[in-house]
Amino acid sequence: MLTLDTRVPAVLLRIDRNPFHHGTLGAVRSLGRAGVEVHVAAADSARSPVRRSRYLHQTHPPPPPGASLQEIAAVLRRISHRVSRPSVLIPMDDAGALAIGRLQKELAATYLLPDQAGGLAERVADKATLARLCASAGIPHPVTLLPRSTAQAADAVRRLGLPVVAKWSRPWLVPGGTGLRSTVLVRSVREALELYGRCEEAGSGLLLQAYLPGGPGRDWFVHGYVDRKGAVRSGGSGRKHRSWPRGAGLTAVGEWAPDPGLRSCVDRLVDTLGYRGIFDLDFRVDAATGEHCLLDFNPRPGAQFRLFADGADLDVVRAQHLDMTHRPLPAGAVLPGRAFVVENYSPLTALRAVMTPGPASTAVRRRELAWHARDDMAPALAMWVLWCRHVTRRLLGRLRRKARPSAPPAPATPVTTKRERAVADV
Repeated sequence: MLTLDTRVPAVLLRIDRNPFHHGTLGAVRSLGRAGVEVHVAAADSARSPVRRSRYLHQTHPPPPPGASLQEIAAVLRRISHRVSRPSVLIPMDDAGALAIGRLQKELAATYLLPDQAGGLAERVADKATLARLCASAGIPHPVTLLPRSTAQAADAVRRLGLPVVAKWSRPWLVPGGTGLRSTVLVRSVREALELYGRCEEAGSGLLLQAYLPGGPGRDWFVHGYVDRKGAVRSGGSGRKHRSWPRGAGLTAVGEWAPDPGLRSCVDRLVDTLGYRGIFDLDFRVDAATGEHCLLDFNPRPGAQFRLFADGADLDVVRAQHLDMTHRPLPAGAVLPGRAFVVENYSPLTALRAVMTPGPASTAVRRRELAWHARDDMAPALAMWVLWCRHVTRRLLGRLRRKARPSAPPAPATPVTTKRERAVADV
């Protein structure tokens, strides 16, 4: 049985703007159900359904849009002063994870944090350095080129073949309002050159990467927590059955699918890096080789982390709290086939899950919904109200655009990543 140290609060930080971030609610419930006092500082928290959770102790003003590192540090210091005792600090997005990584020494006096090597979070989140890290650790990764001139960009497209994936090396630096996306699928040399010409505006270099087509059973993810001794605890490997938007983006329906070979690959990677803390990795199977190729290394919990709540109900968020408070981490039973469903992105699957007969305890072990919970109904109700308003605005916006004269086609096809949710314009 899990016994968390309820004397130690938890603070969840999320800087990216998204009121529908179900991962934040999952963390609030996971820790709150264990008796931990949970505080949240998150963008859009004023409108977020997370505020309705019975397990949330308090919300705090988040860092302002475009906050500097020192502004983020000031926010965290104010929260620490109000909480008045050391807390476990958990970032819920990449921007928060990178800020905490840079501020680790400054925050160590007031927060309990994994002993992460300086700059490591930024190295794994940077698409350019990730490619080099994979090469040094022998981890399959799509062929990736970093052009240094327009001539090299054109040559890279010819070498990789069309279509090709274009990514900004440091997507967290891409400013809002520019129309730039962190990842796009380009279908001509001209499109690649146009993007390359905006490197200065994007704030980092442009990567060109071989395109791996998606398909049933090809998208995988691995979550885990690396403890103070360097051992990977909790988490597991999962298969993405449905995503939003379709074919890309966040996991709408996922299944726990143990894969010893994939887990061994991940163990080797985190050991090579000396990584500590929570991680969320995205893979796609290369149809030509059958290998799981690493696409993204996210140094924080994935939104669907509760999929891997094991037989002891240990997940990566609880694992960090236990480890930071020097409590033992139990080895719970793996639950193959357990599912995780995000209701607003896959409503029919969610409805079938809700209507499935059987004891509540059995249903929860078999699957978990992102928003709906019998012991915490208010967030789901608030989410549906907000979601209906959002969908209505989107539909009206499309109707208005159709009524206008046709615009020329966009120069590149956006490939939605987990940082660019379908609600990016909410």
